[in-house]
Amino acid sequence: MQAGAVSGGVHFHSAPGPTGTGGGPVPRQLPGGIPHFVNRDRELARLDAMLVEEGGPPFAVPVCLITGTAGGGKTSLALRWARQVRERFPDGQLHINLRGYDPGEPVSAAEALHRFLGALGVRPENVPAAPDAAAALYRSLLAGRRMLVLLDNAATAAQVRPLLPGTASCLTLVTSRSRLPGLAIRDGARRITLGTLPEAEAVTLLRSVTAETRTGDAPEEWAELARLCAGLPLALRIAAERAAGRPHLALGELIDELRDESALWDALSTGEDEEAEAVRTVFAWSFRALPAEAARMFRLLGLHPGPDFAPGAAAALAGVGRARARQLLDVLVGAHLLEQSAPDRYAFHDLLRAYAFDQARRDEPEEGRRAALRRLLEWYLGMAVAAAAWLSPTEEWSVPEAGDPGVAAALVEARFPGFDAAMDFAEREFANLVAAVPLAARLALPKLGWRLAAVLWDAQPPSTGALLWPPAGRVGREMAEAAGDAVGQAVLLTSLGMALVRANELTDAVLHYRNALDQWRGVGDRAGVADVLSLLGLVHMRRRELGQAVACFDEAHATFRAVGPPHRAATVLANLATARLRAGESAAAGAGAERALAEHRELGDRRGEGNAWSLMSEVLRERGEFEAARDAARRAVGIAWELRNRRLEGYWLLALGAAQLALDDPAEALVSYQRAAALQRRHADRGREALAWQGAGVAYRRLGRAAEGVDFLRRAVAAQRAVGDDWHAALALADLADALADDDAPTAAGHRAAAVRLLGGADDPRAVAVRERLRGAEARSDRGGRSGGP
Repeated sequence: MQAGAVSGGVHFHSAPGPTGTGGGPVPRQLPGGIPHFVNRDRELARLDAMLVEEGGPPFAVPVCLITGTAGGGKTSLALRWARQVRERFPDGQLHINLRGYDPGEPVSAAEALHRFLGALGVRPENVPAAPDAAAALYRSLLAGRRMLVLLDNAATAAQVRPLLPGTASCLTLVTSRSRLPGLAIRDGARRITLGTLPEAEAVTLLRSVTAETRTGDAPEEWAELARLCAGLPLALRIAAERAAGRPHLALGELIDELRDESALWDALSTGEDEEAEAVRTVFAWSFRALPAEAARMFRLLGLHPGPDFAPGAAAALAGVGRARARQLLDVLVGAHLLEQSAPDRYAFHDLLRAYAFDQARRDEPEEGRRAALRRLLEWYLGMAVAAAAWLSPTEEWSVPEAGDPGVAAALVEARFPGFDAAMDFAEREFANLVAAVPLAARLALPKLGWRLAAVLWDAQPPSTGALLWPPAGRVGREMAEAAGDAVGQAVLLTSLGMALVRANELTDAVLHYRNALDQWRGVGDRAGVADVLSLLGLVHMRRRELGQAVACFDEAHATFRAVGPPHRAATVLANLATARLRAGESAAAGAGAERALAEHRELGDRRGEGNAWSLMSEVLRERGEFEAARDAARRAVGIAWELRNRRLEGYWLLALGAAQLALDDPAEALVSYQRAAALQRRHADRGREALAWQGAGVAYRRLGRAAEGVDFLRRAVAAQRAVGDDWHAALALADLADALADDDAPTAAGHRAAAVRLLGGADDPRAVAVRERLRGAEARSDRGGRSGGP
């Protein structure tokens, strides 16, 4: 983007696509509707009543709750109506299945916010880690837009409430088996209770599905089949698919089979209501018609821990080849027992998942279930290692030896051809990979579990954000501790420390690093000790404890030079150069940066090279080589794009903005700083966001827009004080004082004095220079005041 003359606010949306009235992307997330939908005219009319005439208030009711029994067609009704009225929502439709009644873990409000914000143009890796902050950003993005939000299968009001837009211009549809009275009382939701289909409409549904394959069946037989399905749309559709698939068998014989199944369920009844028993009866009737191998696949898929799955995972569970797994999945989709949600992605209706899980517990011996899940874990671990080889190529993970020959062969076959394929796999499967870690704990497979948790840190795509991995990392560390595996504990303590640093929880991060040091020293791993020392040095540098940072980096660098690996030595060299630069030792910093860049390029470490280019940009700017500084920063940002890493892009854009300011190009600098601020905000890094605000404030001031500049600088000061960064708060105060000097000299003087206090007794060259500049500016201001100047 070329800024040119910037006369208004600059806003960024990183997702391409059409834009709505609010200027952002227009998500179209509604899944395909059920092809054979009958009646529900009364309920559709009640939904229509929530809409008002064009030009009036947006909606009569901002939240609608559709409740009813399981399998009663709540989702079908919501989708039918949503598709009919979607033109009334020009800014798009959001949809998520909250899986509130699934045997596995339901989707949390935080995870749902993560997905919605991504659809609204927020890069997923930049979603705030704090749920309240994510919800606030979501509401801000929806403010003023006309959008439809469909929250399917909610179990509790707590799942729903953070996802309510909070604006009268949006309408939210919620489906649930529960009445969720809190939504009606506190949020003003209108409730529509969905009953079963009347017999005539149930027969219409049956006949619409079978119209092309069955003729001549008696009306009373269709009515009996409808009664056996209790008028529930899900059961009716499965029964109709079964009847359509056996057109040469008399409908009466199919009904007899279903009656026999019903009698069996009556004998096994758990005292549930008629509708629940009817659904299970139809499930069992359809399930028992499956070929034996497909039935086994259905049962084992019920054990899968994640929300959906790929053919490779299904193949591992069943212990069959990938091609055969695809064939069996097609059989299950054809029987309406499984849904194909996307190419190579499959998912259960929550009732069918529960039924499959129950069948697996009843019909699969415990040893067989355990073997299937172990195969799945081995497959996921092998695939995660293969992905990490592309996503974190400097890390060393050996491909694990799978205990099952079929899994071992599948892993050899499933190698990724390149970076993008590995990234695509990681983005699609990360939720499943994370869910597999506690599964390993439940199966008492600690070695598998901690290794999976550990490799996931390196196979973690930037698009997953900060929320998903840490719980798996903590479970992995517990498994390593339970197994007495000191190496596993050290690896995971180190990664957990890095996760805490990303969340700005530096005190807890240091505790994890200290514990990791004890573990690495206990096993005699010098490279592990050096790795943690380098990470501790980064924390010291963020706290501007530069002497301690240099000491850590020096020790780590010497160790890596002695024992390897070479890329670690190059990384620490760059860190050491950064610490020297922060202290004002420009010559030493420049020499170190040049060496680090050369070593990273020789090693082919693109991420390390990008970081070295960003550092070189700062060094070149210090030397007054502004064009070269801008070019170096552009190289760094280009590498971030290549790696699909928006977190690094946001960081390296700060160097680009600074170089553009040095070239007296505030319009272009404003573009870089605003983009950096947006990325850092969505990644919940308040300190770096404040650095971008500070740069934007200076850019606005140079563009002659002093009031906006002052506003951004004040925000930067407040944020840096909130995160406890005295150094950067002092620098922001200095810029704020400069911005206010002409119009409000007393306030400017107060800011300079506050900045000097924050600098304390720091005696490094850069701190001394800043302190002298502040005092010099104050002295000039005093002289100007005494001589009658402004």
